[in-house]
Amino acid sequence: MTSLTPVEALALARIDGQRPAMLAEIEAWAAINTGSRNLAGLARQVDVLEAAFAPLGGTARRVAAAPATQLDATGQERSLAHGDNLHIVKRPDAPVRVLLTGHMDTVFAADHPFQACRWMDADTLNGPGVADMKGGIAVIKAALTALEASPFADAIGWEVVLNSDEEVSSPGSAPMLAEAAKRCHLGLTFEPALPDGTLAGARAGSGNFSAAIHGRAAHAGRNPQDGRNALLAAADLALRLATLAGDDLSVNPAKIDGGGPNNIVPDNAVLRWNMRPRSAAAQLRAEAGINEIVAAVAAAHDVHVHVHGRFARPPKPLDANQQRLFDLVKDCGSAIGLAIGWRDTGGVCDGNNLAATGLAVVDTMGPRGGAIHSAEEFLCADSLEERARLAALVLMRVAQAGWQR
Repeated sequence: MTSLTPVEALALARIDGQRPAMLAEIEAWAAINTGSRNLAGLARQVDVLEAAFAPLGGTARRVAAAPATQLDATGQERSLAHGDNLHIVKRPDAPVRVLLTGHMDTVFAADHPFQACRWMDADTLNGPGVADMKGGIAVIKAALTALEASPFADAIGWEVVLNSDEEVSSPGSAPMLAEAAKRCHLGLTFEPALPDGTLAGARAGSGNFSAAIHGRAAHAGRNPQDGRNALLAAADLALRLATLAGDDLSVNPAKIDGGGPNNIVPDNAVLRWNMRPRSAAAQLRAEAGINEIVAAVAAAHDVHVHVHGRFARPPKPLDANQQRLFDLVKDCGSAIGLAIGWRDTGGVCDGNNLAATGLAVVDTMGPRGGAIHSAEEFLCADSLEERARLAALVLMRVAQAGWQR
């Protein structure tokens, strides 16, 4: 079914003319700094978003972040706080349930210079999080508003999860996302589409790791042979990890903390790195490689090495389960005059986590935009109504035809 039925067309017509209201919401939300570590800003954003979604009539609750830790610069494990997450549910007993996800956090800290919106031209809004992904949250709200006003609403239930830590790999919200995914039949995540409308297909996975290396201090001149140089071991570890990289795995040693005065053999260091496997097999090989290399470095330098971290984002292949949802989105795009294409990407998002539960999910349902994670981030304003219509039609067609996991 590629053409709109009269009832679908009438329901989608409710989105026409909503662009000014959507933009007003996005600009207001972007004015609140919600860097992933800005807990005060995230708390303000939760208040605003709960009020914005209240007219939809779902049951809203705030979910505290699950416990998380990180290694500090000395190698000590410290608690890491994240903001509350917003969870909204409507018609949980419906025969088909859809999970819609977005994130309220951005990569721009409270002291980052990029804090305000400006119009680059009549259709291009530059601002922190306007595409990634406060624009996506506005699309979720508009699409659900159209669904709720349609005759199809009673046949479909929905859950919305707006989390506060996606930009730092969702350590505090991952359990909530997984639980919601297991309750639902399919998922839509509203990361931005590319400026030309292309969606992300298969995604690589991602893991962030830290290794605390403990050696032995000694005088660099009198008895260096009695020392165990943790900084040298960290550098060796970085070089050996880099050899694991291949066509299906990228390895990025990113930072070494440690060292001190030139006349002391350093006894502590912390190496931090990222790995991106493109398949489950590559992830397994990376995990085995880390274990082997850590053991070899510990033995070669007579140091203790403690590894912290994991693959928080599993690889997301475009398998048959994912393909059938892409096909539905493509069909819905055709019905409203949109050519929907997709391509593989090394970027990661909550769609990785949702797909790992077996849920079919398309994770770039948000507005078109680009230059994300930079001060040049932009939103294509003319895509707001377009993407809201696309999401609303997907929801209405799932309500009519059903969906099996």
